[in-house]
Amino acid sequence: MRVSEPEVTLATCAADVIELAASRAHSAELAAVLAQHSLTLPACGALTRTGAGLALSYRPERWLLLSARAAPGAARAQWHAACAPHAAVIEQSSALAALHLGGAGARAMLTRGCRLDLDPALFPVGRVAATIIAQVATLLAALPSGILILTPASTARHLREWLAATAHSLAAAPPGELPLSALIGDPHS
Repeated sequence: MRVSEPEVTLATCAADVIELAASRAHSAELAAVLAQHSLTLPACGALTRTGAGLALSYRPERWLLLSARAAPGAARAQWHAACAPHAAVIEQSSALAALHLGGAGARAMLTRGCRLDLDPALFPVGRVAATIIAQVATLLAALPSGILILTPASTARHLREWLAATAHSLAAAPPGELPLSALIGDPHS
């Protein structure tokens, strides 16, 4: 008897989340500084891989940088040292929770409570958008491995429970935990 893959997988993802907000008229300088760190900022509504992490642009002149968990404050200190004169560096690791929804049924399941059309032709891998899911503010990022969902930590439990209940009618794997590196794949591929 062959065991089939689950249609939907749900996992939490521990990550440091740093927000960069470009100072007025300093976007070019910020881009130059980040290029020295081998980081190209994505255009609004897009994401890029940053070695072992992700950079997401969810509105003009604002980016979220996701990286593997480090000592508290280490990621913020690193980016503040590099970007301070050109951008505000805001620690969001405790403010935002990261969830990953994967599997063949992930997009179809999200449409039950999401206001976006998640058809891959309209929301392809590499896109980022802000939306509401189950009355909760979220940022969605389309990854090769599925959909990354960022939501305020204060509403993460409600969203996680809604996702688990919605997935219950599908062949869903029990919720788990994934490292950020598992979501983005091998940075050298």
